[in-house]
Amino acid sequence: MIRKQESHDCHIGDIKVSILPVISMDKRHLRRIKTVQKLFALSFSEKNDTDERTTEILEHSTDFDAYIQQYAQKYSVEKIAKVDVAILRLAIFELLIEKKVPPKVIINEAVELGKELGGEKSPGFINAVLGKIYEANIQNTEQ
Repeated sequence: MIRKQESHDCHIGDIKVSILPVISMDKRHLRRIKTVQKLFALSFSEKNDTDERTTEILEHSTDFDAYIQQYAQKYSVEKIAKVDVAILRLAIFELLIEKKVPPKVIINEAVELGKELGGEKSPGFINAVLGKIYEANIQNTEQ
């Protein structure tokens, strides 16, 4: 059943982030959108008004940024769009730490978030980086 959702607001300190109305999605997708928005907002503010999952991602952000840097060597993390970094951090967290969802689903979800929230080239960039992380760190352990 497809139905329109009302917008959701979340506050990070003094920053208000609104999720635009979207076609009905599963709860995991909406949760990912909220997490990406919180991570994105925190890239501009040091306010610590986050949920447990976002806090855990932030605690590992240095490690995640090292993965991003390793597999996106043409770009420094500081030069990558902040929303793309937020999506990549969330996906790397789900791939390497949380491990609750199959890796290919996580990558697909990240690409979809890139289409919804990022720029024109975000989906391809996100797919390429996560694909390399998957090949190097996960694919060989699944076989």
